[in-house]
Amino acid sequence: MSTTVLIDNKVQKNAHGKLKYQQLADHIVALIESEKLRIGDQIPSLKQLQQQLKMSKETLLKGLNELVEKGIIESVYRKGYFVRKKTINHNFRVFLLLDKMNILREQLYRNLFNHLQTRADIDIYFHHHNYHVFENLIKENVGLYTHYVIATFLKEDVAPLLNLIPEKKRIIIDLNQQGLMGSYSCIYQDYGHDIYHSLHKLKTELSKYERLILVAHSEAVHARLVIEGFLRYCTEMELPYLIQSEIGERTFQKGNAYVTFSRYDTDDVALIKLARKKKLKLGVDVGLISYNDTDVKEILENGITVISTDFEAMGKTVAQAILEDKIIVKRNPTKVIKRSSL
Repeated sequence: MSTTVLIDNKVQKNAHGKLKYQQLADHIVALIESEKLRIGDQIPSLKQLQQQLKMSKETLLKGLNELVEKGIIESVYRKGYFVRKKTINHNFRVFLLLDKMNILREQLYRNLFNHLQTRADIDIYFHHHNYHVFENLIKENVGLYTHYVIATFLKEDVAPLLNLIPEKKRIIIDLNQQGLMGSYSCIYQDYGHDIYHSLHKLKTELSKYERLILVAHSEAVHARLVIEGFLRYCTEMELPYLIQSEIGERTFQKGNAYVTFSRYDTDDVALIKLARKKKLKLGVDVGLISYNDTDVKEILENGITVISTDFEAMGKTVAQAILEDKIIVKRNPTKVIKRSSL
């Protein structure tokens, strides 16, 4: 590693209206692209830069940190800044933190990737609803990316961790996490609103059933919001209802319609098995509304009726927030797909 290349005074010339920290960043990129700075070379120290460029330490750090966020240079503790890569193809570097990977999360990722692939590098991580994993990933990566796209769904309060991320670089998805400071983007599912209005769209189909049952698991972070919307609908419609944590054989009977939103669709399977055991026909004797559409639900039992948010639209909106450098706070669209199960 070497420090032989110093930044020359050109950084303060040819400004073209750019702020000084942007001029510094652009000039370092130019030195890398012209191979005056190579991979592994050390950037001149802050003291050297201050002496030569007559810029404040704050301005210099801002310019260097912009390059760190884009992955162009890296900061090594107590040693300084070093060139990390030569090719500068992308303007953005995105930290994508999801709770898990499934078909729906893949839809979001693929759509985000398709919109950003020529403009951004995307690094994807998973926390699997584990607070300590979530904490480590946030703390280890603060300051290393231009944008942070994060799905939470943890029981613990993660707001203090998310507040470590500069507000304008923060994009919260899926769950509208509470307790965050500043102005930031959030593209979320409004669970209470969605189930209330979706059940209204299914009012005709539900009218043939005697009781509506919501299967809500207490470990689901968004369960409270779904329950609120469910209760609002049942109360307004004066509809007999029940809320339970699992599909129980004791309460399973003809005339029931079920709403399920288990993480791995296990309740749908349990319900179908019980219907077969009791020789009840799905969509005639008992009804089923499931959360989130998949290819399997389209064909299972001649089709399962679903309430499904549009994860492709979510990915597109996230990309828009990044590419247009704007704050977007938006309820993600949710659709109802009617099939034979109701």
